[in-house]
Amino acid sequence: MMVVGLFAVLAGCGSDDVEVGTIGAVEGFLGGVAADEPHAVAVGRDVLSAGGTAADAVVAMYFASAVTLPSSASLGGGGVCVAFNGEDRSAKTIEFLPRTGIHFDASADRPAAIPANIRGFFLLHARFGRLRWTQLLAPAESLARFGFSVSRAFASELQPLEQALRTDPEFARVFASRDGSGLVREGERLSQVELAAVISRIRTESAGSFYAGPLAQRVVEAARIAGGGLDAAELRDYTPAVRETIKLSWGDEVAHFASPPAVGGVVAAQLWAILEDEGFGRASPQERSTMLVEVGSRVMAHRDRWLRGDGRVSGDGQSLVAPSRLAEIMRDAPTEVGVRPENPSATTFVAFDRDGSAAACAVTLNSPFGTGRVAPGTGIVLAAAPGTGGRGAEALGPMLIVNENVGAFYFAGAASGGIAAPSAMVGVAARTLLGEMSLTDAIAAKRVLGVADPSVAFFEEGFGTQISDPLTGRGYRPVPAKELGRVNAAVCTDGLPPNEDTCMVATDPRGHGLAAGSR
Repeated sequence: MMVVGLFAVLAGCGSDDVEVGTIGAVEGFLGGVAADEPHAVAVGRDVLSAGGTAADAVVAMYFASAVTLPSSASLGGGGVCVAFNGEDRSAKTIEFLPRTGIHFDASADRPAAIPANIRGFFLLHARFGRLRWTQLLAPAESLARFGFSVSRAFASELQPLEQALRTDPEFARVFASRDGSGLVREGERLSQVELAAVISRIRTESAGSFYAGPLAQRVVEAARIAGGGLDAAELRDYTPAVRETIKLSWGDEVAHFASPPAVGGVVAAQLWAILEDEGFGRASPQERSTMLVEVGSRVMAHRDRWLRGDGRVSGDGQSLVAPSRLAEIMRDAPTEVGVRPENPSATTFVAFDRDGSAAACAVTLNSPFGTGRVAPGTGIVLAAAPGTGGRGAEALGPMLIVNENVGAFYFAGAASGGIAAPSAMVGVAARTLLGEMSLTDAIAAKRVLGVADPSVAFFEEGFGTQISDPLTGRGYRPVPAKELGRVNAAVCTDGLPPNEDTCMVATDPRGHGLAAGSR
């Protein structure tokens, strides 16, 4: 589902008598939000209406999605955000990737990652939020306790894996269809009272209660029963990080990308820098597609020089986009290398507020539905520990473009879809800002993907010979794909503030998300 240009204004609200923190406190233009799950977007829109910041909206959307889209947004996972404060004109990476533990119980047959989302979003709120933490988590608690109508977004991820997921008795119990025929379907009512109780504790006692104390002990024991093998000390000691972003100048503006260990942020930054330098904006539509393939192929082949086998990055993010490094990428023709399998499962959120602050986030369970098991008595779907076979968060890496001199917002984007995610996100940004295409057209446009194997190029079905023939002529073997990434994005082409009339927000028509905001 796509909604673009929707004014999130409640009739009869927005007077001077309405306090900040109350829906309707903001009159008229609010900003915008987009996410992969519609219930979450409704929550984020209400936060902006109540006077919350973009970061507040993202925090609330995440916790709502932990209830309504636990396939990738469960409390058991982790992720990364890039956030910008329009007042002090600062941008930061908030990194809380779902890492593996060292001390697993010997009985753990499906090791779980250390849950990171809760402390990660608590840190985002502490640095960039305005409304009370308790207020931002209340909608998620309500959705879990009183139930919600299962969206197409969740149902479409649940159905293909239903048989495998039902092998876990706890998963089958929590997500059971009311008629007993299997797991819940689109439109069915689903409540999760145990998860509501966990969120209630986090809401009233702060994020720390999940990592130390009685609730933490309960989570560790439940994970042990589920075969996840979490260690109490590792859970207690988990700490998210505030990092400098990767920065690239673009005229008077600055593009900010998630910094390592967010691998997708490095890939996206290299793609953006080279596409701009190679004249993407001056190219024809067909030339832009072949540029995305050729630059993407070089960037992905070069990635093996700085991405270690254990998923760690050699060097700092800024050095990986230095002019000498970018020249090296374009100078050295890629040779055939193996293409690593990468986890396609993630979900993303973007938001910007009327003051020009913005946030873009991506979270994952390291594989679809993580371990495929629910920690008994908590309702939490456990994330899988990173490992072989594509289990991990390498593709995550949101981006923002802002003007730091005046504190204005221009673009926010985040993408899911594994190896295709950075290319999909940067492709939307490049078509919108360099190619002057509308955001809706840019996000709906058929996509291409270059990979580390220079003999292969992927293109979305429906593109036809207009792209496959040119790719063949350049020596690629065109391979059709159903979809190449899903993007949530927002843009204010002339900067916000003050040009709110140039703002749009959109979700990807390849999915079932929602966008609500400016016009």
